[in-house]
Amino acid sequence: MSTPAILVLCTGNSCRSHMAEGILRDKLGSGFRIESAGSRPAGYVHPLAIRALSEIGIDISGNRSKHLDEFLGDDIETVITVCGNADQVCPMFPGQVNRHHFPFDDPAHAEGGEEEQMVMFRRVRDEIQAVFGAYAAGRSDALKTR
Repeated sequence: MSTPAILVLCTGNSCRSHMAEGILRDKLGSGFRIESAGSRPAGYVHPLAIRALSEIGIDISGNRSKHLDEFLGDDIETVITVCGNADQVCPMFPGQVNRHHFPFDDPAHAEGGEEEQMVMFRRVRDEIQAVFGAYAAGRSDALKTR
């Protein structure tokens, strides 16, 4: 049996999807393949997203911004969109079993100085952690009952 692949999508693949990827990877461990991508990737992972996750002990500094097309040939079991635009443009993946939409504000649009921006990054991180933590717990429970 292959490792289930979960793909988290947003538009820019610079903040929300990377935070969700890091949190899911942390919560689910090695039993799942977790990836993130964007419909119009920014080409970088936002430094404040990296910082926000490092504050909770998760390192995404090695992540890179990717286009969703990189995964079209992969066996993706679940697609989770974290913004409305990605939800609208999300293609069907061969073999895809599940699709979820959990929208979050985009912290890349936060205004002010770095510390003011970090307030929004932390809020969105905490919201993602709550939603994806619950999702991961449900997936883990389902595996235990098999």
